[in-house]
Amino acid sequence: MPDTILPPDPTLDEMRAALGAAIPAQAVFDGWSNAALEAAAKTLALDPGHARLAFPDGAIGMIDAWYASIDTRLAAAFPPERIAAMKIRDRIGALIWARLDLVRPDKQAARTALALLVRHPAKATKLGWRAADTMWRLAGDTATDLNHYTKRLTLSAVYGSTLLVWLDDESEDDADTHGFLDRRLADVMRFEKLKRQFKPDPERQFSVTRLLGRLRYPAT
Repeated sequence: MPDTILPPDPTLDEMRAALGAAIPAQAVFDGWSNAALEAAAKTLALDPGHARLAFPDGAIGMIDAWYASIDTRLAAAFPPERIAAMKIRDRIGALIWARLDLVRPDKQAARTALALLVRHPAKATKLGWRAADTMWRLAGDTATDLNHYTKRLTLSAVYGSTLLVWLDDESEDDADTHGFLDRRLADVMRFEKLKRQFKPDPERQFSVTRLLGRLRYPAT
């Protein structure tokens, strides 16, 4: 758990953020429960009753707060200058591995979190999208068109499947996960290349403005 310093009278949002990073270490023993929440609150010198007020959404809210804390720590670890010289594939690969490393100390808690999220597919989809959006933004993506959505859908699928492989990976130095992720990233790069090949040429797309211009000033 990262060092967390709370103000003397924290807000519920501040407590939720701090507890999101602290609960997983307790969830390993107590699951995503009030017992884990109360134990985490004690490590932060928070009143357990106040801590419960920060999570009216229960276990799913605790998992949401944990994932948000990972997003925050990932952003702190990847300032723009760190990845500026990397190719896009290397950026995404580095971000995925950094995210897995942040989960690593609480691997068992991640397993139980996923088991709970299976029963809440809408929330699971939202959290997967948020993780992908965070990684793409840190990678420098500024797309606002359809690519904004396709990139995040693709990355959420890649990260989700890689996470599942990693959770069960017993190979030395996560070799199986490394191989799996390399293959998935290769697939993504091929897909992006294919999209570029079939991207319509703006000069060949229909344009009302260009048509009216030609009618007004016909080519001679």
